[in-house]
Amino acid sequence: MSNLKSLNSSDAPMLTAEQLVELLRGLQSQIPEFVQLPNSRQMKMIRRRASVNVEFAREAINAAGASETVQHVIGSTPEEMHAAENEIGRWSAVEAELRAMLRGVTAANTLRRERLGLAALQVLNVSRELVRREEHSGLWPHVEAMSRIPKYSRRRRTKPAEPASPANPTAKSPDPAKAA
Repeated sequence: MSNLKSLNSSDAPMLTAEQLVELLRGLQSQIPEFVQLPNSRQMKMIRRRASVNVEFAREAINAAGASETVQHVIGSTPEEMHAAENEIGRWSAVEAELRAMLRGVTAANTLRRERLGLAALQVLNVSRELVRREEHSGLWPHVEAMSRIPKYSRRRRTKPAEPASPANPTAKSPDPAKAA
């Protein structure tokens, strides 16, 4: 068994990455109210209203139940508000499962990178030993190339663009098209 093979020993047929992406995209169209929200001022307002305290929301439902005028103004009955509260709870379970799935996929990809990285480091070490013998001199250009390249890379964090100002005329202004 190759060192690059998966650790999963299940006999169940495995999905390819492409099959899973296609399946996930298909599921998106079947999820009620599925949407990608923009990252903007509007989104900040949406998040703020979405973070209303649960007890506060329940008390508001009670107040709506006590006044038909309130129900008429907001356009919702207490029953509709209770149904929305129930639906939020059910979809929160979906959210938790999707987070767990993402953690699992991320862990699997990390293990794949680790197996490839280990194999690559072993190739360098074995090749360095082999090039000492004339019959393996064809490996020399590869050993030199691998030696010039850093073995480990870090993910670079992008710094937010600084707005141009009289004190800093060379700073880039954020692109308004990207912010939308």
